[in-house]
Amino acid sequence: MRITGGQAARRILKAPKGLDVRPTPDLVKQAVFNSLGERVVNARVLELFAGTGALSLECLSRGAASAVCVGKPSRHAAFLRHNFQSMNFPAGSLEIRTQDVFTAIHQLSAAQARFDLILADPPYGEKNVNRRSTSWAQRLLDDPLLPGLLAPSGLFVLGHARRDTLTLPSVWSEHKALKHGDTMMRMLRAVSEAASQ
Repeated sequence: MRITGGQAARRILKAPKGLDVRPTPDLVKQAVFNSLGERVVNARVLELFAGTGALSLECLSRGAASAVCVGKPSRHAAFLRHNFQSMNFPAGSLEIRTQDVFTAIHQLSAAQARFDLILADPPYGEKNVNRRSTSWAQRLLDDPLLPGLLAPSGLFVLGHARRDTLTLPSVWSEHKALKHGDTMMRMLRAVSEAASQ
């Protein structure tokens, strides 16, 4: 697992051993950031289910102004902190929140925080046939506060398994979908913002 572009390109990221972390594959990351292009520069980024924060560090490498990483395991946060410190990014550019993602969404919403990019590649859900998904990805889509965290013209980039068929609530509009193996990365806009584009 490595940074794929920007000032820290090709730097190796340390990650905990074991099955409790599933980093976004480098090829998928590269496809996502090629699609995002200059949108990352000076962006305020929120990464949910951040794990080791690979997506946030990629954003900072490519010129994002700041990143907030949210994830529960403190073990993952320690690796994120180490990787961040080893890359000489500006000291105040990363905030790590070791807490439940949905609690963080509520708190950030109450604080009226706004982000240009919200990134989430949560643990994958199971195949769902003839039933609504109960995966973390679906729970994010269903969260009524999440669209309000996007700044005008902001994008929500959501990863999920292709076998996990998601229901897109009416508050979201799909901008683009990328497929790679079993991985789907969907770029979404809040409908009020999509209508004004």
